[in-house]
Amino acid sequence: MSAIGVASSCSCLRPGVWLLKPGTQMMNSFSLHTAARCAAKDYYEVLVLGGGAGGISMSARMKRKVGAGNVAVVEPSKTHYYQPLWTLVGGGAKQLAASARPTGSVMPKGVEWIKSRVTALDPDKNCVWLENDTKISYKYLIIALGISLHYEKIKGLPEGFHHPKIGSNYSVHTVEKTWKALQDFKEGNAIFTFPNTPVKCAGAPQKIMYLSEAYWRKTGKRSKANIMFNTSLGVIFGVKKYADALLEIIKERNIAVNYKHNLVEVRADKQEAVFENLDKPGVTEVHQYEMLHVTPPMGPPDVLINSPVSDEIGWVDVDKETLQHRKYPNVFGIGDCTNLPTSKTAAAVAAQSGVLDKTISLVMKNQLPTKKYDGYTSCPLVTGYNKVILAEFDYDAQPLETFPIDQSKERVTMYHMKADMMPFLYWNALLK
Repeated sequence: MSAIGVASSCSCLRPGVWLLKPGTQMMNSFSLHTAARCAAKDYYEVLVLGGGAGGISMSARMKRKVGAGNVAVVEPSKTHYYQPLWTLVGGGAKQLAASARPTGSVMPKGVEWIKSRVTALDPDKNCVWLENDTKISYKYLIIALGISLHYEKIKGLPEGFHHPKIGSNYSVHTVEKTWKALQDFKEGNAIFTFPNTPVKCAGAPQKIMYLSEAYWRKTGKRSKANIMFNTSLGVIFGVKKYADALLEIIKERNIAVNYKHNLVEVRADKQEAVFENLDKPGVTEVHQYEMLHVTPPMGPPDVLINSPVSDEIGWVDVDKETLQHRKYPNVFGIGDCTNLPTSKTAAAVAAQSGVLDKTISLVMKNQLPTKKYDGYTSCPLVTGYNKVILAEFDYDAQPLETFPIDQSKERVTMYHMKADMMPFLYWNALLK
């Protein structure tokens, strides 16, 4: 967990409560690495690492399977954040307080909350180590540790946030600075960035750009703003249908897009942002800014790097259809910390939780998992204060849409789903 607290990613949850296509999957081995039962408090039937969207929702499901007192969640943060709301907080449309609740209030009744941080995983011995050298053993382990933010990988950050004109919707400490920078804008370059790493909710870096453009139109400042989207990617969005729609909006609103440009330094005292041209390694460009929105580099939590449960990069190594670990049959992963080849969003977590629930049920009965996750994820692309393009797609970057309409069109109804319906469903459905 990062220091900003528990957070989840993009907001849209698949209507119909995450119903996915069933399938079959053959497994190599079902010899579970079971542990001898230890004394109370140091052994749990199901141990969940992480108290974000994936961890809380799975702990609720597991409690119904194995009973109260047999499930524990390891989570150090006292506050649980619904981060999808931060796009609207940064744009001045929502209050930060609306995104936060005490972690204890979202922890399912009967699930033990271990207020600590995991420091090591030992799946061969069916245990994890926490701070103060505390050891907890388990029969089944669910890893839901999320993704870590790395502002420090950009020279000049995070200390640069002490200066005005710069913000970031990805941190509870800097999201309100985005709104301040947006309001204080006078004239010049407004730059929005996308890093050269995986990110949670890949649409969020440009959502705040569209909100900013709309705000400046409303306040009469648009003609004085040169809006730039400097992205490390080679495309505006990974799904062509929605990318085409976004490019039309970008053209209509006279927004400049610079592809393969990665933010490497911020000189906040001079209001300068330095970008490396990824097509010409080592070649940099310096841009003056009047407003800068930073999307930080991201990566696996430190505890997962070089862990037995992780791949060579540090993501939890799971089967992309069953979410069961590839080596340890009693270990499972969900959400942003996994190497599932899909966008990291709360919508993906919602879909994954239903599949993982079925997978674990069958594993507990020594049966083969049959439910298959198809990679479903969703990102409500906010394009204005009352407009959203609802992107939904699968592992193959093919649209997997819920509604019998063209979801690549901007719609007021989808905005209200993003701003009002999805937070309600998150707190009252997904987490429970």
